[in-house]
Amino acid sequence: MSTNELDNNKPLRIALFPGSFDPFTRGHESIVRRALPLFDRIIVAVGVNVAKRPFQPVDERVAFIRSAFEGEERVQVISYTGLTVDVAREHGATFFLRGVRMIQDFENEMHMAEVNRGLSGIETVLLYTLPEHSHISSSIVRELVSYHRDVTGYLPEHVDPALIPAEWRGR
Repeated sequence: MSTNELDNNKPLRIALFPGSFDPFTRGHESIVRRALPLFDRIIVAVGVNVAKRPFQPVDERVAFIRSAFEGEERVQVISYTGLTVDVAREHGATFFLRGVRMIQDFENEMHMAEVNRGLSGIETVLLYTLPEHSHISSSIVRELVSYHRDVTGYLPEHVDPALIPAEWRGR
């Protein structure tokens, strides 16, 4: 039996949740946890964009996310470079998972879903962010850190505190 099949020979429903996750926020965590009943496995794929200078090194982002889902065997965390559709195929993903906070996100995600479907045939599943997380974004967290503000309330609750840099705790 293939690792991409269940015992009854049905293909696994594998979702690839791609993003830079720089850093991974409480909103990202919520999307993954709420999507778990929909999929057999979720792969959180941390994209490496060589043209950008990251806030947090990729290996730290991966460790941070793995810590948030420690004990949840159906969540896998990887890093990747290149086209997301190629990574999805490589890992047997049958869906892309994305979160939407506001109408601008929806428009961007709709365009990306069309491109991804055209390139790979893989469908995108959108989950709306919970209202209490709709104001949280990685860019807001980065900006708050630059002003020495405590951002722990924007980060997943289940992360090992040792993985949260001291400067993220503010002064």
